[in-house]
Amino acid sequence: MTTPRWLDAEERSAWLAYIDLSMLLDDYLDRQLRRDAGITHPDYALLNFLQNAPTGGLGMSELAERLKITRSRLTHAVTRLEKAGYAARHENPADRRGQITVITPAGRELLERAAPGHVEAVRRAVFDVLSREQVRQFGEACRTIADAVQGVNPDPLPWHRR
Repeated sequence: MTTPRWLDAEERSAWLAYIDLSMLLDDYLDRQLRRDAGITHPDYALLNFLQNAPTGGLGMSELAERLKITRSRLTHAVTRLEKAGYAARHENPADRRGQITVITPAGRELLERAAPGHVEAVRRAVFDVLSREQVRQFGEACRTIADAVQGVNPDPLPWHRR
């Protein structure tokens, strides 16, 4: 058995700051969207991916990968958004076993109403408190860590599981 490579004081401090940030930011953005638009932060992200899809919709596998969630969890989310009238599923003409999820006009309207308050909340919580150099470093650090996590994970990522 190898000796654990414990975090030093600076690494531990940075890690705990990240944990604190991730919990606080997720809660802050979720509360803002629920209060101002009646939608959760994950559902907002899902609709945003659909709205920005070049073809007007995304396959369920691709959507699960973009959202970093299991297909089962995605199915529940899409079903909820369908019931609310914000999304719809159609048979994929290229693969009849699959489905394409699209945003509906009501979903687009919801995003148009929600986006100004959401971007203001993101700006206030993140970008207004960082210098331009810190914004660049923040983006670079996030991309580097995301790439590393995807590269070292020995198990199939949840959105790749069937």
